[in-house]
Amino acid sequence: MAQTDTPGEHASVLRLPGIVLGVGLGGFADGILLHQLLQWHHMLTSTDQDRIGVKYYDPDTVPGLRMNTVWDGIFHTVCWLAVLTGLAILYARVTQDRRRVWTSRVLWGWMLVGWGLFNLVEGVLDHHVLGIHHVYAGDGQLWWDLAFLLMGALLVGGALLLQRGGRPLALPAGAPGPDAR
Repeated sequence: MAQTDTPGEHASVLRLPGIVLGVGLGGFADGILLHQLLQWHHMLTSTDQDRIGVKYYDPDTVPGLRMNTVWDGIFHTVCWLAVLTGLAILYARVTQDRRRVWTSRVLWGWMLVGWGLFNLVEGVLDHHVLGIHHVYAGDGQLWWDLAFLLMGALLVGGALLLQRGGRPLALPAGAPGPDAR
């Protein structure tokens, strides 16, 4: 790429790895904060009210918590694989100025898009369609679930604005690379 390349061309290099990284990191944020630290839910905490007939594992019992912890582990494994995949794609696509990539508004914007997409897809599927868990079960759970979706939409919208402000790197002719800021 010559120095005259457009920011959109550089952004496309970072789009897929950024989104995949964002999905994995957003999943980790959800799992660590909501599943582990706040203990508001685990993967199967609402299966007594789900829409697909999954066996209920009461998280207030040792066997139930054990099974929920296994499914939380499976969820975290998928998040971990998404992060590794995103890093592998990024490493393969960016061959120069890798250090500057991590300060790129474009990369961080696409990562936040990925986090927002994680919230939107996970929120619609797990909370509303399947009903296997809710952000915070009980009175007002619909509002918590809707707030989770709103946060996802805000992340996507804000992230798209952030990545638009990215500037391309000044690259030598023929050198592939992403945006700088």
